Amino acid sequence: MSYKLTKKEILKEALKCGKNSQYFINNYAKIPHPGLGLIPFKTYDYQQELLENFEDHRFTVILKARQLGISTIVAGYIAWMMLFHRDKNVLVVATKLSTAANLVRKVKGIIKHLPKWLQLASIDVDNKNSFELSNGSQVKASSTSGDAGRSEALSLLVIDEAAHIETLTELWTGLYPTISTGGRCIALSTPNGVGDWFHETYVKSESGQNEFFPVKLLWGVHPERDQEWFETETKNMSKRQIAQEYECNFNTSGDTVIDGDDIGRLKLNIRDPDYRTGIDRNYWIWEEFKPENTYLLVADVSRGDGADFSVFHIFKLETMEIIAEYQGKVTPDLFSDIVFNAGREYGSAMVVVENNTVGFAVLDKLIEKGYPNIYHSIKSSHEYIDQYQAETTSSAVAGFTTSLKTRPLIVAKFEEFIRNKLLTIYSKRLINELDTFIWRNGRPEAQRGYHDDLIMACAIGCWVRDTALIENQRDLEYKKAFLNCIITNKTELDSRIPGMQKPAHTEVFEKAIDYKKKMKDYIWLLKG
Repeated sequence: MSYKLTKKEILKEALKCGKNSQYFINNYAKIPHPGLGLIPFKTYDYQQELLENFEDHRFTVILKARQLGISTIVAGYIAWMMLFHRDKNVLVVATKLSTAANLVRKVKGIIKHLPKWLQLASIDVDNKNSFELSNGSQVKASSTSGDAGRSEALSLLVIDEAAHIETLTELWTGLYPTISTGGRCIALSTPNGVGDWFHETYVKSESGQNEFFPVKLLWGVHPERDQEWFETETKNMSKRQIAQEYECNFNTSGDTVIDGDDIGRLKLNIRDPDYRTGIDRNYWIWEEFKPENTYLLVADVSRGDGADFSVFHIFKLETMEIIAEYQGKVTPDLFSDIVFNAGREYGSAMVVVENNTVGFAVLDKLIEKGYPNIYHSIKSSHEYIDQYQAETTSSAVAGFTTSLKTRPLIVAKFEEFIRNKLLTIYSKRLINELDTFIWRNGRPEAQRGYHDDLIMACAIGCWVRDTALIENQRDLEYKKAFLNCIITNKTELDSRIPGMQKPAHTEVFEKAIDYKKKMKDYIWLLKG
């Protein structure tokens, strides 16, 4: 008890607390417990190691499982910093203002419940989302608005649930200058897929590409948790939820369109192309043309403003391998030349171009150059039609139309091909896009700041192969079979007078003429 300590002992204890945050927290900090009320804060080993990391490193990024008390230990560290140092300015940013304010309340609670003799500074200004001590130190909760912390010089920036702050990349641009003069940063979160600021920061910290010190805390670091506890806690959770809340798995935690396990399997096939060619060396080739195979080229044309890429894939249809790929920022005119030459190189492969605004320019150029195998479809139904028929059909249009109707269909077909292991991908460029291709407000699209050009071209390829080409081939075979039945099964009554038969060679010749006549009469069946 404080009344039993002499002034000398109080001074000694205060000095020990000021020098060591672990000693301060384990001996004097108290925290609320949902069942037991206010209890002493006794840290676990992993929490003590975190306190050491906070002291040893200016920047710390923590990839954590849930319910490990990480925000509480951060609150204890903030309380220690504010109490034993003058003029410390701390900002807490979180997904919601209420989340950040909750951490600030933890800091306030720790300071308020210290022994009176250890409250070296009193709370002078006490607001709902902030408070200030008499020694000039202050802490404030902030939302994720674009001007958060911009006008302040911070001693410590805490970013709670960083992976769940969508605008953190832009926010960090404004926040970093506030700590550039010696301030510290602690970013902590459960994972939420890949491609966001938290994921990139953590991954780069592991390879030493930034100033952050990485810490990974799985559910098992807590000494009171075992396999039985884990199975009980997760029995009603999905694989994605388990990966996010307990396993610290970036790939499986995100709400990606393609399942994380499937993405992991695809990554095993990644290999460098045999050739990198083209004017910008962005035309990658894994397999050269083989005359015994059939190929399909699918292209997606960028808007031409430099924001997106113009891309194409070349599929070997027998195996559905992507054996060549292009991704670059070139003009539509130049891109049409690249597509023309690549299509010719692979046996005049069928060329499918997504007919957006600039896509039509590429298609016009291909038609002008006389490319013989361009995909066409009917405007209203998007049904495939042969190029020679399209020339005389007013409702036919060159290329593939991606619309509100067709987009979900082609993405579903793409996911089906990957899930059923029907598609072989060697390109790291395409597979990297899968990591950031997510469900956003019920719509499959690239995460903010990323691209899905290669994905959409690949999705169109899967759709065309499995619907237009397969169904058209099946329909053609049905029509041929029907025509053969008409020709071969029809018999004629021989009413000729005996002895008046024509020579055998004359009869064969007439049958040949008759066969040609029937072919002419029923040729509409083959044309469909």
